[in-house]
Amino acid sequence: MTNDVEDTTVARRKTDDRESPAAGTGLGARAELTIADPAGPTRGVALVLHGGRADSFQAVRGRHLSPARMLPFAQALRNEGGPQGLAVWTLRNRYRGWNGPDMSPVQDARWALAQISREHPGVPVYLLGHSMGGLTALCVADDPQVVAVVALAPWLDGSTPAERVAGRRVLIVHGSEDRWTSPKHSLAYARRIEGVAESVDYVSLQGAGHFMFRRVRLWNALANGFILDAFGGSAGVEFRGTGILRQVLPAAAKLPVVL
Repeated sequence: MTNDVEDTTVARRKTDDRESPAAGTGLGARAELTIADPAGPTRGVALVLHGGRADSFQAVRGRHLSPARMLPFAQALRNEGGPQGLAVWTLRNRYRGWNGPDMSPVQDARWALAQISREHPGVPVYLLGHSMGGLTALCVADDPQVVAVVALAPWLDGSTPAERVAGRRVLIVHGSEDRWTSPKHSLAYARRIEGVAESVDYVSLQGAGHFMFRRVRLWNALANGFILDAFGGSAGVEFRGTGILRQVLPAAAKLPVVL
């Protein structure tokens, strides 16, 4: 996966309007949303969340690899879903770190969801996050507009809350060779939310690592196919990208699906 994808979609931006912290290395840092509106009325919103570090109040920049890594996913969702009414909102966090009890990216994702609700009340929201962004997505899935979550190589452990995905569709994809976040913790979490989430799928990509360089097409096909399938179900639309998803991820598949 490259990080130099050219975005040809005319997008608008929304900058964080919350108070800036009084001190710290991230003084003046602002979260930012890049918004690709669909053709015609908005019938659903995909919110894309990037990864980061355990601890850092350094401001996130567009050149950083964590947000750049999500650009191909966002672009594919725009290309496929935009003509049918799917808006794609891509969040750039204020800070690079999770930052312990501050849970900085959770605060930013809550802010982003509030902006979506303000513009599109009642419209279904689909979350897509990688690494720290996957954890963030699962932590904010209790927002009333969220209906589905995709967590790629998420940073999970036994303390990750299960109840927040109640009634949501969840897909977790993890590479078997990930050395940054734990595939075992992800699978344990997936098993914990069985019976809590509306549905849960866990895919183990054999030989793949954390940064999604290996088997890149399958990472994209699973993530975007899952979101488009969920959106298509609510919008009454069929997408080409969901065909691969249904081939490799049959309904009611047992955990884990190994590919």
